[in-house]
Amino acid sequence: MTQDNQDKSNLVGILDRHHHHYSKLSNSNFKITKNSLDKVVHEEPLQIKINDKILSITMRTPGHDNLLAIGFLFSEGIIENFSDISNLHLYEDSNIVNVIIDKNKVSLPDLNSHSKRGTITSASCGVCGRESIDDILSICNPQEIYPTIKKEFIQKSVNILRENQTIFSHTGGCHGAAAINNNGDLISVFEDIGRHNAVDKVIGSLVKNDFVNKSKKLIPNKTSILVVSGRLSFEIVQKCAVASIPVISSVSAPSSLAVDLANELGITITSFVRSNGFNIYTHKERIL
Repeated sequence: MTQDNQDKSNLVGILDRHHHHYSKLSNSNFKITKNSLDKVVHEEPLQIKINDKILSITMRTPGHDNLLAIGFLFSEGIIENFSDISNLHLYEDSNIVNVIIDKNKVSLPDLNSHSKRGTITSASCGVCGRESIDDILSICNPQEIYPTIKKEFIQKSVNILRENQTIFSHTGGCHGAAAINNNGDLISVFEDIGRHNAVDKVIGSLVKNDFVNKSKKLIPNKTSILVVSGRLSFEIVQKCAVASIPVISSVSAPSSLAVDLANELGITITSFVRSNGFNIYTHKERIL
């Protein structure tokens, strides 16, 4: 993508763009400021391939594209652990990630069929292009429910995320996601213009470091809370279910389908998390 007559920021995930600003002086009078630079979130398409065949094209913020691809493949149920990947080629100049998987070891989807996600996925939608919701539910695992998470960690979770949102601090236009263990320690945090991409990057880092693995249960004290900025939608719950993350903490509201799915799969949803309290929508018995 060309950047004609545009200046690049020195910060990863951020570009400079020219803008004007109107200030209201009275009911009918406005003042326009001179042309100046503003920092905006970097957005470009990423083509995710398996063995040279297109699986998906998603709009994302460049950076950590390898983790985005790993998290996406894990969330889709295509891989079960990092060892399923033989190699990964990242072509930054052409916005392509090509993941090499041994088809003799891993059952791959038919990328030539109509069910592939070979269409552009917008930054706000994580499940567009799938044939049905049932197709997604087939790779989700119910969670065991027992008291594990302290209320204090839920309250602190959004502050931990906010303190690590560098791109958002400069632009005001970027989502974030973070993984926290049941001791309240930060494990992984990433930002992206798409909330589902930010989650995929977090999950990708957990998979790469063997913090989550479909062949075994969640490792104690590793990942207990996923924190997300903005609203909580169905696909975020689905990704947590696949990664065996039992608690989701969100800054804003959950959707009806997110609540229903979390209730069915044994995931605790805490939303509108603030320093003075939060709402619990599902499985409150998990919170100490």
